[in-house]
Amino acid sequence: MSPRKKETLNLIIAGTGGQGNILISKLVGEAMVEAGYWVTIGETYGASQRGGSVASHVRISGERQLSPLIPQGAADIILGLEPVETLRILATYGRPNSRVITNVRPVHPMAVSLGEAEYPRIEDIRDAIGGMSQEALYLDASEIAIKLHAPLLANMVMAGALIGSKFLSLTQDRFQRHLELNFQADKLVLNLKAFSLGVRAVKELNRRIRNS
Repeated sequence: MSPRKKETLNLIIAGTGGQGNILISKLVGEAMVEAGYWVTIGETYGASQRGGSVASHVRISGERQLSPLIPQGAADIILGLEPVETLRILATYGRPNSRVITNVRPVHPMAVSLGEAEYPRIEDIRDAIGGMSQEALYLDASEIAIKLHAPLLANMVMAGALIGSKFLSLTQDRFQRHLELNFQADKLVLNLKAFSLGVRAVKELNRRIRNS
């Protein structure tokens, strides 16, 4: 996708409250504006407390400003921070040629924690996502962030996976520039590390897929 082309790209970042998807949408939006695009960002929310559904809609156009929310069945890319939320958004906003990248680590809702509901098997979630999309990539971003002793930075690992996947025409250097504009000192170092590990993880995943 190029700013000179009259195209639209719709990205949804799906997760739960507190996972940091709004930060990813902000950084992607700033970087795409710098690259010469029109960008509109909107959010939808489920339950208001921490742990409720949150989806960030990022609409990118080389031609004009778009409305803030993506129409149902019109998402080109879905970046999921939580697998059930990824599937839920894909079922509503996805289409057969959607591309998906999701973290596979669950965030159990209160009903599951209390034993009042059952969380689906990750294998079943993967099968459903794969059957509803053109391409789907799965990685344990939470585990990567935990190894950094910064579990909250799973969002930045997933941001790295998005850029490394090449699903979105946004260079690693440009995204890192906006990390540098938004963070300082130790926070910047750790966010850059998480981001670079996400880029590396998705490239290794793609290499394994090609060689399988």
